[in-house]
Amino acid sequence: MAILTYTEQLEQIDTAITAILTGAQSYSIGGRSKTNADLKTLMDERKRLQTLVQRETDGGIRVRGVTPVTDP
Repeated sequence: MAILTYTEQLEQIDTAITAILTGAQSYSIGGRSKTNADLKTLMDERKRLQTLVQRETDGGIRVRGVTPVTDP
């Protein structure tokens, strides 16, 4: 199994969210039921991944207000 980039993971989360919003939250077959990930968990993960994707595309984390330290 290949390691997915943050962008690919975000695409998968979006697909899962769409599936839930269109009625694929849970289902039953032959008396057994299956419930997929809940929407809140997916939305929290989506927010986290969006931040990581933004950092990748912007070139990393910004640091402001730092005073450089010089060697004596």
